[in-house]
Amino acid sequence: MTLKLYYAPGACSFVPHTLLESTGEAFEPVMVKLHKGEQQSPEYRVINPRGQVPVLVDGGHVITQILAIVAYLNDRFPKMGFLPAEPLAKARVMETLAWMNNTVHPTFTHIFMPQKFSANAAVHDDLRSHNTVLYRGLLDELQALVQHATAAGQAWLGGPNFGPLDAYALTLTRWGSIAGINPLDLPDLWIFVQRVASQSAVARVIERERLQL
Repeated sequence: MTLKLYYAPGACSFVPHTLLESTGEAFEPVMVKLHKGEQQSPEYRVINPRGQVPVLVDGGHVITQILAIVAYLNDRFPKMGFLPAEPLAKARVMETLAWMNNTVHPTFTHIFMPQKFSANAAVHDDLRSHNTVLYRGLLDELQALVQHATAAGQAWLGGPNFGPLDAYALTLTRWGSIAGINPLDLPDLWIFVQRVASQSAVARVIERERLQL
């Protein structure tokens, strides 16, 4: 077995975790307990000096950062069609994936871990409340993407095949619940996320990571 994925339950590593699981190929999932600081251990820092998940190891090669891992898995398992083959369609998917990763994701981090952005505990509540409002607006944008895909007759956010946008949409919606945003207030997004969760590979990862929507 050459493939190994370092993941943290409920983190954005859920995205490559579901992609790998859906390939049907053997890989070793390695849990990193962020709440116990395992990502800062000397052993893990050898693998990823930045102390982050996900990390994909393929033989002797270590790949970090979710966009790079997704692109690598798409090329390594071309029959899965995780990303569209047509250049513009592929660019649109990567455009949305980057938005999820560099805008929506950090907004939630301001809610969940405000201490990363200020050492002043007095401003943490303000960071949480301000970014919760922003996050709700971003989930509205995500729901609009679902509505657009549905109107266009697409099975999934990126086209006919299950891919990274779908797994990330589930993760971001789940984080919204953690932030106190009721997914029932985003009905089209919530229905879509439930359909993502019902996919057999996704369901196996949800069980492995012991997640609840």
